Amino acid sequence: MANDVMNRNFDFFDPMNFFNEVGNLGHDMFSGDNDMKTDVVEHDKDYVVTAELPGFKKDDIHVDYRDETLRISGKSEVNQSAKDDDGRILRQERHSQNVARSFYLPNIDLKQVKAGFTNGVLTLTLPKQADVADNHEINID
Repeated sequence: MANDVMNRNFDFFDPMNFFNEVGNLGHDMFSGDNDMKTDVVEHDKDYVVTAELPGFKKDDIHVDYRDETLRISGKSEVNQSAKDDDGRILRQERHSQNVARSFYLPNIDLKQVKAGFTNGVLTLTLPKQADVADNHEINID
């Protein structure tokens, strides 16, 4: 769902919102995309993408841009043994996880992209190309 940039606030009285949410139930339950809360903001000259990745290290995160689509993925490993160095584990709620999100963001100036990761938050600034022609006339011979 590369184009699925949506507002997660649910308006109970909006019938179209109801059908959109019901249609996304299976996607949200099985896709894992609810593990990476992401904001995508478009400005005149750039896009700013902010993704929450708590518990991940910088080296656990992969970001790429291909076919006008930004892809963010992360893999976090937690040792799932029944015993640690000090004794047996009575309760373990942390788990290994894989997360991934994709967003269609056209006309990015790849040479100017900036990325930072601080306190579990990934921030990407993706400047738009300045001289992208929307239309191109084709002459017929």
